[in-house]
Amino acid sequence: MYTGSVMDYDEEALKIHRKYAGKLRTESNVAINTKEDLSVAYTPGVAKVCEVIAKDKQKAYEYTLKKRTVAVVTDGSAVLGLGNIGPEAALPVMEGKCILFKEYAGLDAFPLCLDTQDTQEIIAIVKAIAPTFGGINLEDISAPRCFEIEDALQDIGIPVMHDDQHGTAITLMGALINASKLAEKPISEMKIVINGSGAAGVAITKLLLGIGVNSSKDICAKNIVICDSKGIIGHHREDIRG
Repeated sequence: MYTGSVMDYDEEALKIHRKYAGKLRTESNVAINTKEDLSVAYTPGVAKVCEVIAKDKQKAYEYTLKKRTVAVVTDGSAVLGLGNIGPEAALPVMEGKCILFKEYAGLDAFPLCLDTQDTQEIIAIVKAIAPTFGGINLEDISAPRCFEIEDALQDIGIPVMHDDQHGTAITLMGALINASKLAEKPISEMKIVINGSGAAGVAITKLLLGIGVNSSKDICAKNIVICDSKGIIGHHREDIRG
C-alpha cells in the first residue's frame, strides 16, 4: 500500500501492473478436491446441464455465468485521451473497466480487445460471442463507427451499450439536474455548451433534447451549442455541409 505524501501515479501504475501482470484473474466458484467434485463440475455430470440448456436456451441464465457476465469490447481506436493506440495498448483500460463492474456492480466482466477496426467485422464478432455473455459494453471505439456498431447490435437478445455515449450522458445528466436545483434555474432555460462532438458529445445532446419529452413538465434543453476542434458546429460551417 502506498503511504507517501505525494503519489507518482505513472510510476505506481507501472509498478502495480507489472507486479500482478494485469488486474484480472479467473477463479473457480466450486472446489475440486475429489473425483466426485470433478465428476459433478465437469464430466459426466455437466452433460445433464447441457441437455437442459439445449431444450431451453434461457436456462443458460440459471445454470451458467451468462447471468452475471459482461464482455467489455474495444478495437483500441479511441482510448482515453490517447487516441488510436490499438488493442494491446487498450487492454489495461479494459481491465480497469472490468474491475469497476466487479467492485461496484458485483458483475464479472472480461476484456475483449479486437485486432480489427472494420465496422462490419466488429458487429459480426459481437453477435458471435453473444451466447456467452449477459451484456455487452462497447468501449473506446471511435466515432462515427461507434454509432453504427451499437445500432446494429440492438437485436442480439442481450443489452448492448456504448459506455462513451450512454455512460457519459447519464453522468452528465445527473450533474446537470443537480446544478439546475442549486442554481434554481430550469434546464429548459439554460444555455449549454458541449465542447466536443464525438461519441459522448452526440449522446449527451440527444439525451438533453429528449429528457422529459413524454413528461408534462417542460424540462428539455433548448439552447445547446456544440463545438469541435474548429469551433461552433452550425450551418455556417463550409467544411461540414452535407
